Amino acid sequence: MSSVAFVTILSAFLASAVEFVEAVTIVLAVGVTRQWRSTLIGVAAAVVTLAILMAVFGSALILFVPIGVLRLVVGAFLVIYGLQWLTKAVLRAAGAKGKHDEAAIFAAEVAELTAGLTHEPPVATSGMDWISFTVAFKGVLLEGLEVAFIVVTFGASANLLGPAVLGAVLAGLLVVAIAVVVHRPLARVPENAMKFVVGVMLTGFGTFWSGEGVGIAWPGDDLAILLLLAGYLLLALLGVWIIRTLARRPSRPNVPAGAGIPPS
Repeated sequence: MSSVAFVTILSAFLASAVEFVEAVTIVLAVGVTRQWRSTLIGVAAAVVTLAILMAVFGSALILFVPIGVLRLVVGAFLVIYGLQWLTKAVLRAAGAKGKHDEAAIFAAEVAELTAGLTHEPPVATSGMDWISFTVAFKGVLLEGLEVAFIVVTFGASANLLGPAVLGAVLAGLLVVAIAVVVHRPLARVPENAMKFVVGVMLTGFGTFWSGEGVGIAWPGDDLAILLLLAGYLLLALLGVWIIRTLARRPSRPNVPAGAGIPPS
């Protein structure tokens, strides 16, 4: 296996795992509060929908879009997407933004669904509970669309759609297996650290592919990816240090204008 294929699998795995954790939190909240059977049917329907979308759009990108144009456009999107993840991760690592708390999100989802029971139809004892189905379907589909975007763009740009799909599938299986065993929100998953790493990877790969799309001949070819990843990692860590340093500085007291100036 080439180093690029391995990094593609790893990137898809980590990015997908973050989204799968959030999707599992929604599914657990719906299943515990209402009806498991309809919830799982909603999950299955969302997974099938996502698989079809990935197969159609992934194949279309590879077959019909010139590789240069694809790398330029996809690379630009990955840079934007990666910087968004990286910015949030840096702020959270520096303590300037609250960390993602799956336990709190689970409690909020349960509270919202429980409150809805007072004005929603009662949970069906048999047959389909369409509220459970709809909430689970929408939650998994929305989180899964981000997975699909990352997998398709990574796979299509590097001509490694298979490894990207493999990384996402492995992440999904692992997260679901853990959720089945512990039967609770995956609050201990180091999601911020994963987003930090994924943000660096998406930005680094996006920069590399955008450069290739405009004709840049990177020194060392694929080895330049490692240098880009290292550069973005150092910049992100520097950002964490700067924000922490600024936060520790005591704020200046507000001094009224003209204070301390002797009267003339």
